[in-house]
Amino acid sequence: MAETTAATGLTVQQWDDKFFVEHIQGNRFSSDMGTSENSIIQVQEDLKKEKGDSITFALVNRLTGSGVADGATLEGSEESLDSRSHKLTIGERAHGVRSDSWQNQISAIDLRSAGKMALKTWAVENTRDQIIAALSSVNGVAYGTANATQRNAWLVDNADRVLFGALVGNGSSNVHATALATIDNSADKLTSGAASLMKRIARTANPKIRPYRSESSNRYYYCMYVGSTLFRDLKTDTVVQTAQRDVSLRMQNEKLFQGGDIEWDGIIFKEVEDIPATGNVGAASISVSPAYLCGAQAVGYGCAKRWESAEESFDYGRKKGLAIMEMGGFDKLTFGSGSSDTADLKDHGVVTGFFASVADS
Repeated sequence: MAETTAATGLTVQQWDDKFFVEHIQGNRFSSDMGTSENSIIQVQEDLKKEKGDSITFALVNRLTGSGVADGATLEGSEESLDSRSHKLTIGERAHGVRSDSWQNQISAIDLRSAGKMALKTWAVENTRDQIIAALSSVNGVAYGTANATQRNAWLVDNADRVLFGALVGNGSSNVHATALATIDNSADKLTSGAASLMKRIARTANPKIRPYRSESSNRYYYCMYVGSTLFRDLKTDTVVQTAQRDVSLRMQNEKLFQGGDIEWDGIIFKEVEDIPATGNVGAASISVSPAYLCGAQAVGYGCAKRWESAEESFDYGRKKGLAIMEMGGFDKLTFGSGSSDTADLKDHGVVTGFFASVADS
């Protein structure tokens, strides 16, 4: 009697679809990703429809004019849209595993099960690292490789959206290293007051940084990503401790809010333990770490090809390998504040703070 079996190609496709979903769900930044201009991490998949190596994100700033009223003539009083763009260049990510000879008897589907968790973990961690690298970058250059001239140029262009410690004046030199050296281990930890100051900076920057709008409550939030030492200091703030008593119940339906997060003053704080310290660059060479307060369109993710798998046989079919691959890329979205899209770049949706982050003793 003939039996119907699923086509191999369909089984592979189903596995790839499930892998992509689980990869997104397992990402620490998953709740902040979406396809709209309201998303903190905006996803574009335009290149899935046509070939190319880059995706352009449209950045439209808010209107600032007063308009007209009471029958006044509107024609001639219109306001031009202050629109800019960000070109994100994609790349390929791939990794694979190869079975040992004793696994010859394992079928292709069993091999997928065996390698799936390891590859998914790698993909999730690689995505996390790319987002963190994008947030810390200075005008498209990785922070760790940027020289003093590049860091200073970024600070000058983003002076209205960078905070060093507890005081705006700490960055008045417009010299990155000098500003970092003003941070001490008493006044310049991450506190509720410093966080609220970063929020005010976001709302008074030119142009302002748009918050994320919750579709469930129609409330507006910023999201702040911090490392473990900054999160530790924030949790000791008595103002924050008092405010958390009713947060879990009130925030349970908010997409951005997850277990372990903190909410204060319209800011959702998320601990991302893999955010690296800036270094021992503060006063008396204390450790300093960054905090990223993000609004809408802070980071862009351009995707040309979702994660997919491939198999290959080696050594006369005695060994088998499984690989996963994706084509895409992450960028901190920036816009030119000068005469062109790329002149005098500003971070579109991020206020960057630097705070004392001395390790536990």
